[in-house]
Amino acid sequence: MGALLFTLLTWQIADGGPVRRLDERLGRALSGALLPRPVAEFLADLGNMAVALPVLAAAMAYTAWRGRRSRAHRWWLPPLFAALAMAAVPALVVPLKAAVDRGAPPGMDGTGYYPSGHTATATVAYGAAALLLLPFLRAPRTLVAACALLNLGVALGLVVRGYHWPADTVASWLLGGGILAVTARGVSRSTCRSSSRTPSC
Repeated sequence: MGALLFTLLTWQIADGGPVRRLDERLGRALSGALLPRPVAEFLADLGNMAVALPVLAAAMAYTAWRGRRSRAHRWWLPPLFAALAMAAVPALVVPLKAAVDRGAPPGMDGTGYYPSGHTATATVAYGAAALLLLPFLRAPRTLVAACALLNLGVALGLVVRGYHWPADTVASWLLGGGILAVTARGVSRSTCRSSSRTPSC
């Protein structure tokens, strides 16, 4: 379903369809609204590689340490899946930006704004970190909710600051969600194989 929505959205943006026109009206309305500029800037910055990658790296290191400490077989697989998920972001986003070649929001220059690299980075980095940490938490729903709010904040910050159109961020959620779905399957299978105490696997 996510892949279909992403395909339809990409077609509309690339073809200049009604969704694109609606998106640009919404983007102009939201630019500079809802949030104070410093707050929007802070939220947008959470999608930077320099911020998101250390968070994922810390989660990977902690997961590897816990796996080795418990003598889990193939303890290195979950961190590896997370690293591959992060590597998939530029591998997918960069060609898509070049292919769609979307123009900038008002006040910005150039093209290549669809999909949003910052949103994709945040979605996958924070999402993969959450996937790695879920097995070690007593309240996993809190982490999932925090991750969702964080990613919503990043996208909102980017749109309010005028760095991206709304659809740029939605496309990155769909793309990142697909990457995380594959990652979750890999992490789940590797965790099941690593533990003799998970008969439901």
